[in-house]
Amino acid sequence: MKKEIQQLVNQGKMLPLMEEFYTIQGEGFHKGTAAYFIRVGGCDVGCHWCDVKESWNADLHPPTEISKIVANAVKFSDTIVITGGEPLTWDMTELTSQLKEKGLNIHIETSGAYPLTGIWDWICLSPKKIKLPTEEIYQKAHELKVIVYNNDDFKFAEEQASKVNKDCILYLQPEWSKREKVTPSIVDYVMKHPKWKVSLQTHKYLNIP
Repeated sequence: MKKEIQQLVNQGKMLPLMEEFYTIQGEGFHKGTAAYFIRVGGCDVGCHWCDVKESWNADLHPPTEISKIVANAVKFSDTIVITGGEPLTWDMTELTSQLKEKGLNIHIETSGAYPLTGIWDWICLSPKKIKLPTEEIYQKAHELKVIVYNNDDFKFAEEQASKVNKDCILYLQPEWSKREKVTPSIVDYVMKHPKWKVSLQTHKYLNIP
């Protein structure tokens, strides 16, 4: 990547765009909502069960001008979801500012592993053990979504729940490849601990992006 372009990416004036698409939000509080997804490349959190590992290497995805990303987004929906990869790898200020100028609702799906930048209407915090969130984002998260791969993850979920604000909605979501094994445990756990809710990847059941 040319030095000049890399500087623009580092400043958040361009972003490594992996893909963008209009679909139905499949997870968490806004499941069932039509939304335009902007998937940004780049992530070093490295979850072994990640279903978009092709997003990890930012160099594989073309640096794209923010104005072009915004121009595409406004054609489809008033709800925009920024995801990755790990979108907070990059400065989200310019992207979210331009989206806000268009009057759009802006959501982010993030591990919280990097400093929070940007203007957000909804923050979905999905923390990972290998690279924990920054302290700042816990108090700003609107929903906490913990992925359950095995029974040890319930303890991790409680540790993370103790750090978020009192209005944050708490979700436990089965890791897709382990869903048949862990979903019964999640259901049982939520019934015993009703502050939690069950989140499913409904888009996968519906066979949509």
